[in-house]
Amino acid sequence: MSENISVLGLGLMGTALAESLLAAGHQITVWNRTPAKAEPLLARGAKQAATPEEAVAASPLVIACLLDYPSVRATLESASPEGRVIANLTTGRPSEARETAEWVAGRGGEYVAGGIMAVPQMIAQPGALILYSGSRAAFERYEGALSAMAEPRFTGDDPGMAPLLDLAMLTGMYGQIAGLLEAAALVRSAGYPLTDFVPSLLVPWLNAMAAQQPLWAEKMASGDHSTQVSNLEINRAGVANLVQTFYEQGVKPDLLLPLKAVIDQRTARGLGHEGLSGLIEEL
Repeated sequence: MSENISVLGLGLMGTALAESLLAAGHQITVWNRTPAKAEPLLARGAKQAATPEEAVAASPLVIACLLDYPSVRATLESASPEGRVIANLTTGRPSEARETAEWVAGRGGEYVAGGIMAVPQMIAQPGALILYSGSRAAFERYEGALSAMAEPRFTGDDPGMAPLLDLAMLTGMYGQIAGLLEAAALVRSAGYPLTDFVPSLLVPWLNAMAAQQPLWAEKMASGDHSTQVSNLEINRAGVANLVQTFYEQGVKPDLLLPLKAVIDQRTARGLGHEGLSGLIEEL
């Protein structure tokens, strides 16, 4: 079913979202601080609003994808969300999402917070995911339209849940990037080609390790950190060896040192017999 939808913000992500909605046959109204960014979308049938107020008034579903939460509030300040669903897909903190939900509800609107787990090129492609939380009724009303952008997944009535899960997934991503950077620096220090190391050695290894993470989740949820693999004492010695190797190769182990500190702390508590999942208790 075709819906009237307004999109606020036409950066790379906002444009990708609007394009996917247009391709799915929805009636789209767009607004951007720099109007010229809307021209490619207008050529494909979108309408342009001169102001945020006009954009909000044009559609019962308003999707915001702006720089940050303060910019969302500033953009919506003079617009009335009464009778509208505000789906805010801007990255922010859980506390900001809860405050914005209260603000929208106090002005007669419904609020859904979102976390986009994709880059712009992935929108409307397999593997793209957007997390939602807040008004369940609003989400269910527009779930079909939202699915044009990415797989929509509702994570709970707390508006802060989708942003929290978004940031948690980004945390995992940044941890992976930190490991890649440290590994690459070590390999480059020895003159081994990174274009061989990363695709043929590192990526298959990381994929194999990632496959073990659901078992770690079970252990962290249960509090049973026993292990049949390598315990913390073994890992403490292993990471110390890694750090020493970095220094000997003239490479900074800066991204590895925080992990070493937590392992050392947990082991010093007499828990060296546990597995690495026990580190969650220190955090």
